[in-house]
Amino acid sequence: MQSAGSRGRTVVAYLALGCLAFTARPAAGQDWKPGRNVDIVVASGAGGSSDRTARVLQRLLQANPAFPSVSVTNRPGGGGTVAWTWLAQHAGEPHFIATFSPTMLTNQILGVGKVGYQDFTPLAILLREYIVLTVRADSPIANGRDLGERIRRDPATLSFAFSSSPGNHNHVIIGMIYKALGADPKKIKVVIQKSGGAGITAVLGGHIDVLVGTPATALPHIQSGKARAIGLSAPRRQAGATAAIPTLREQGLDAVYYSWRGFIGPKGLTAAQTAFWDRAFARAIQGEEWKMDLEQNAWAEDFMGAAAARNHLAEEHALLARMLGELGVVPAK
Repeated sequence: MQSAGSRGRTVVAYLALGCLAFTARPAAGQDWKPGRNVDIVVASGAGGSSDRTARVLQRLLQANPAFPSVSVTNRPGGGGTVAWTWLAQHAGEPHFIATFSPTMLTNQILGVGKVGYQDFTPLAILLREYIVLTVRADSPIANGRDLGERIRRDPATLSFAFSSSPGNHNHVIIGMIYKALGADPKKIKVVIQKSGGAGITAVLGGHIDVLVGTPATALPHIQSGKARAIGLSAPRRQAGATAAIPTLREQGLDAVYYSWRGFIGPKGLTAAQTAFWDRAFARAIQGEEWKMDLEQNAWAEDFMGAAAARNHLAEEHALLARMLGELGVVPAK
């Protein structure tokens, strides 16, 4: 994974190229920019983290004069496979991009979906999100230690809600917790949701015990007093909106992992089209507005352009395959 300094230099390099591309006409055959509306396809329902990421990007891209217009379309279902299957049917079409996350890789590993990251053009990874465990304010589970004791006593009695596919990063965190406690991950009781918004609704309604998901989904309810944060999957306490949330690790639960979020295009994009998107993403994350979005959504910037994102996906696929095998979700190799 790139260091912060390396990522910063990468962004500056993209911006330098971007200034030339947006202000001067390149050589023949190298010039491409959107000729019509660009549609951002969200691989989940409204209200979840992928949806928020897409709508933040929509606003930032609309400030770029190279875009005639930008829309967002939610295509939930199948843990993202509905959206990604749709995108795969538009090979070579640079006016469609889609959200993606580790769920695409875990779907592929588990055989849930027929398409994988190799079927697309990786465009960028923008951020990482640590995962928070949340319960209702009146839950008998007050902290990570209470959670651990409940799991040790009877690992099958707790129900966990997350979106949007079994075996994804949220599922991995639960498995890590069970493994750290010496409990069998196969006894985890999970209820898959279409979005994080649906998950928090189920927990607040008393239908599910624990929500496992992004901080931005849970924070408004934690701040209003309707919900309680149990722990964050970060290696250390984080700054900003999640500063008051203890890590799982400091409560004796060795579970550290995060979700990354980015965007893909259809397979078959040209070098000029991919280069345009490289510059557009690098430009979008500059300025105070993006920093405010990071703070508001409890995100951490982790920018990778197309080439770095492609390399990251290959490494992450191998890592997740091993982790899911260790957790008993797929047969260990």
